[in-house]
Amino acid sequence: MSGDHSRSLGKGSAAPGPVPEGVIRLYSMRFCPFAQRARLVLRAKGISHEVININLKNKPDWFFEKNPFGLVPVLETSKGQLIYESPITCEYLDEAFPGKKLMPSDPYERAVQKMLLEHFSKITPIVFKYFVAVRDGQDATALKAEIVEKLGKFEEILSKRNTVFYGGDSISMLDYMIWPWFERLEPFQLKDWLKTGLKSQLT
Repeated sequence: MSGDHSRSLGKGSAAPGPVPEGVIRLYSMRFCPFAQRARLVLRAKGISHEVININLKNKPDWFFEKNPFGLVPVLETSKGQLIYESPITCEYLDEAFPGKKLMPSDPYERAVQKMLLEHFSKITPIVFKYFVAVRDGQDATALKAEIVEKLGKFEEILSKRNTVFYGGDSISMLDYMIWPWFERLEPFQLKDWLKTGLKSQLT
């Protein structure tokens, strides 16, 4: 069975065979925060799965049959059903498989999490710009300030809720959706810019 750290398949590689019964397949990339969302949810719910990593810089032609955008994550079922886009894959996993539900049962709380995720989706492009600027040795001061200001608003929301996680006292879907970016703050000297709430979850 393929795992999280299996070799990445690139252009010229053979397409994998059918997905075995009782297993769901995740097309992923080890360092992609969007794919990490799906990996977190798969583990949280204890879903039997296999992972096939894709070389996103040199994608195999057959992968575009799995997702016309050529992006990860993509889920494939034993029936050949394909699901892509990270929020959609994660919501599918939560709804289609048994175990603890990660989305709130209350309709209003579900709507709140979806609205917050929509706000967070506006931050991720800025984070990527910041990563590239730091990597290339460019001045990233303005980008850093913008990220900190926007993440600060998420800290305020968590503080007002007075809970450990956005879903309350136990981790929820929204926490899994945003965690991959917070996990990457420390290597880029952003962690110390946070105040207390979210920072405490990183230590």
